[in-house]
Amino acid sequence: MTDMTSGQGMGHPLEKPSTLGNWPNIVVVLILLGGLGYVCYALAADLTGAVAVPWILLGLALLIALGFEFVNGFHDTANAVATVIYTHSLPAEIAVIWSGFFNFLGVLTASGAVAFGIISLLPVELIMQVGSGAGMAMVFSLLVAAIIWNLGTWYFGLPASSSHTMVGSIIGVGLANQFLAPAGSATSGVDWSQAQNIGMSLLVSPLFGFFLAGGLLLVMKVLIRNKTLYEAPKTNAPPPLWIRGLLILTCTLVSFFHGSNDGQKGMGLIMLILIGVVPTAFALNRTPDINYLETYKAASTAAGNALGNYIKPGVTVAPADAREKVAQAVRTRTWSDETTPALKLFIDQTNSEISPYGSASAVPSNLVTNTRNDMYLISESLKLIDSKKLLPVSDVDLKAIKAYHVAADNTTKFIPTWVKVAIALALGLGTMVGWKRIVVTVGEKIGKTHLSYGQGASAEIVAAATIGAADYMGLPVSTTHVLSSGVAGTMAANGTGLQMSTVRNLIMAWVLTLPASMALSFLLFVLMRQFV
Repeated sequence: MTDMTSGQGMGHPLEKPSTLGNWPNIVVVLILLGGLGYVCYALAADLTGAVAVPWILLGLALLIALGFEFVNGFHDTANAVATVIYTHSLPAEIAVIWSGFFNFLGVLTASGAVAFGIISLLPVELIMQVGSGAGMAMVFSLLVAAIIWNLGTWYFGLPASSSHTMVGSIIGVGLANQFLAPAGSATSGVDWSQAQNIGMSLLVSPLFGFFLAGGLLLVMKVLIRNKTLYEAPKTNAPPPLWIRGLLILTCTLVSFFHGSNDGQKGMGLIMLILIGVVPTAFALNRTPDINYLETYKAASTAAGNALGNYIKPGVTVAPADAREKVAQAVRTRTWSDETTPALKLFIDQTNSEISPYGSASAVPSNLVTNTRNDMYLISESLKLIDSKKLLPVSDVDLKAIKAYHVAADNTTKFIPTWVKVAIALALGLGTMVGWKRIVVTVGEKIGKTHLSYGQGASAEIVAAATIGAADYMGLPVSTTHVLSSGVAGTMAANGTGLQMSTVRNLIMAWVLTLPASMALSFLLFVLMRQFV
């Protein structure tokens, strides 16, 4: 293997002495204290009007959820700083703080689409009963399974995917839910069509990273004929200003898009916890904006009227049976002639229950949970028309159905700012505590030489573009896999060679993460259901 520390004046990039003293640590501590203070204040304010807050259960659940994001910081955020550290574009301590800051901004600006896309993989009845024993077992088992696998792969310095881990844990819970269901009962397990879409984005993204980064490096070699850009740095001096600026820019973009994409997994899980443990405070979007509920009422009426056009003559459903008929359609993902009148009737019933109230904040506490669950169930049933095409409808009526989705999401799918801040703090703290293991793997152990300037730029440009595109489409993607495979692609394209033992380990982690996390969460859910 090529000597990675050779070269006049060349020292290890992680051992470069700090010139800033304790200032980075002081800044980090101040940010953490300020953020923690804000989170505690905002949480207390949101819980002011809540009924019977189970503080111990809430604290434990939030601690475990933030623990997952903390461990996620070990893996994914560390990838963003590897290139700037090993090309001497930024000192390690500055790179970590810089990446943490832009992760923070990415989390704060996240739309929530990825968060609720991941959550939609979970069994519908468990989401609707997240405050029950089964719901709590679901949340705890998938979080603990994800943490166990992430810690294990981090310990061995393997850049495994936190996104893969979370998806595998969710699928394991869905399978366990079906496994434990009484024989002959209709219970929802895994939405395999949604799982296929998410799984494809996770499985294909490393291949994109490998070939696109390698191809981009070859294009750079043709267009930019500067031999030093494609060789491992021989001194501790930073690269030319333009390439240094490009590397810092791509590190910034990867960090920002990582926070915007990966941070959303934790957001969705924390919202599930809050809805289950303290539904009176978090089941509905209780912002002062009156338009949320008024818009929902109008959209409900329009969707109900649209469905009325497809009720077959002579087909009726008793009012008492409407909800169960709709729930059965969602569980089995099927549509019958009775489903259409049942859904219209259920929409009308739900609308009439909330009609007396002008805003979500005015809905009485004893109605909040049922109102949210009814909205969620209606939304899931309309997806059978919108996404699954089980009931053919005209373009005009489909527009009314899609408008309902938007209105229901605005009312039930929201993420308070303090949740985003808490996720950002957990991610950043995880990066600063455990970043070195993964950075060393990406910077030294994938190829037979340290990263060159051109390799770092190619890998990060492709990673930033891929993660940004996935975030825009509401799909989860693995920062770890995209960037590490991009580095491998540039090593292959540069002709410097790959360390096959590391590549084999990366492939093994890539292949085993889904089944291993599925098995862990399956076993944990089955075990926890024996006690709760």
